[in-house]
Amino acid sequence: MKIFFSILIFYSFLFIDAFADVKFSNYRDYKITNTNFQLEEIWKGLNYPWGMTFIDEENLLITEKSGGLLRINVSTREQFNIFHDLNILASSQGGLLDVLYHDNFVYFTYSHNHGERYSSTAIARGRLIDDTIKDTEILLIAEPKINQAKHFGSRIVIKDNHLFASFGERGKGMIAQDPTTHPGSIIRINLDGSIPKDNPRFINQPTWLPEIYQIGVRNPQGMTFSPFDSNIYISNHGAKGGDFVGIVNAGGNYGWKVIGWGGENYFGTKIGDGEPFKEEYDKPLLSWVPSIAPSNIQFYNGNMFQDWKGDLLVASLKFHMLVKLDMENSQIVNEEIILRGCKMYKKPCHGDNTVGRIRDIETDKKGRIYIITDEPESALWRISK
Repeated sequence: MKIFFSILIFYSFLFIDAFADVKFSNYRDYKITNTNFQLEEIWKGLNYPWGMTFIDEENLLITEKSGGLLRINVSTREQFNIFHDLNILASSQGGLLDVLYHDNFVYFTYSHNHGERYSSTAIARGRLIDDTIKDTEILLIAEPKINQAKHFGSRIVIKDNHLFASFGERGKGMIAQDPTTHPGSIIRINLDGSIPKDNPRFINQPTWLPEIYQIGVRNPQGMTFSPFDSNIYISNHGAKGGDFVGIVNAGGNYGWKVIGWGGENYFGTKIGDGEPFKEEYDKPLLSWVPSIAPSNIQFYNGNMFQDWKGDLLVASLKFHMLVKLDMENSQIVNEEIILRGCKMYKKPCHGDNTVGRIRDIETDKKGRIYIITDEPESALWRISK
């Protein structure tokens, strides 16, 4: 009996040590920041906006899920429609999604319309000329095409002249463990759509599609490059619990749907055998139980809020919050709430009764922070001192 008890303790310590670097987090424990700021409405009348990117110091491109593309001048507060020819299926979670301006190109992710309600997460780029996207090139269309309009993922980041994109598993669960298909993976391609010769396919994963960089994600709607440690970070929707923030790893596997990062299926059953993590899979830095429905994330690198420099901002859809994760040596050491919308909360809250599900975050060169909300009558807001 003593031998059995000693063995049990030994393996318990092994389990704790294996996952000691995974931080479980409950938003109810977060304090509201002591930092003073102003919240200002810049533009009203957006229709389910999804992504935004600055093309210069004043002009911001914003996508709408319905297919709309807008240019808003944040100084003059003028709005202009941008024309494009992307073949979009705007349905449920699908539509025109992320946008990123880089080196005179505008990059997009969207749900590509195959007809008969079938769609794929896709990547395209074009040039913005006279408020029109011209010379459109499709860089990648995910295979297989699927007739469920959900879990597209769809954030894009550029690092070292490579484009990274997050592709959701489209509600197909274990497809995220099949590296011969694109859903449920992180993609890495060259800026012209060609394949980098140092992708995992050519190094240590010979069965993977050449565009795939990492597998095993569910619905990563946030992704950002850290100028502080040069890693790419993602936020990923779990099911009922198990949302996470983690680092993108070449050739890695986050384990969906073998594991659920502390969550369970929506109808209360276990994901896999119920273990939140397994040693053979990549581990996130933080897992939210309960879920906060994280959308985009961004490291704050501005000078307006010096105390926030180097910390990770997280947009929460479900709880109408902008959360700040304090970072030290690529680890999360504290969490706090910057903003929570009065649509859900009593005071202290922000934005009267209009700030709701926060979808995206952007920062200008002055260090001011912009947010958009996921609603039919949405607005562009600015956080500043």
